[in-house]
Amino acid sequence: MHDKKELCEKIRSIYPDIGECGIDVDVEYDEAKKAWVVDLKKGEQELKTYLEVQEVYDCMEGKQCVSLGLQIAQLRTNIEKL
Repeated sequence: MHDKKELCEKIRSIYPDIGECGIDVDVEYDEAKKAWVVDLKKGEQELKTYLEVQEVYDCMEGKQCVSLGLQIAQLRTNIEKL
C-alpha cells in the first residue's frame, strides 16, 4: 500500500495549484472506512472526500487517475464556492 506522502504528492502533481501537503491538502488512511480521506483547506473552509483504496492504487501505479482526479476536482470546486 502507498503511503500518505506519496498520495499527497500525486494529488499535487495533478493539481499543482492546490497548495502544500500538510497545510492546504492532507491525506490520511481511515482504518474504519478502509479508505483514504483527502482533506482540502482554503482559509477557514475545509472539505473532505473519501477515495477507495483501489482507485488510489490504480492512480499511483500509473494505470488511471480519472476517478481520483474527478473527486479532487469536485472537492476543489466545492471549496471555491464556499
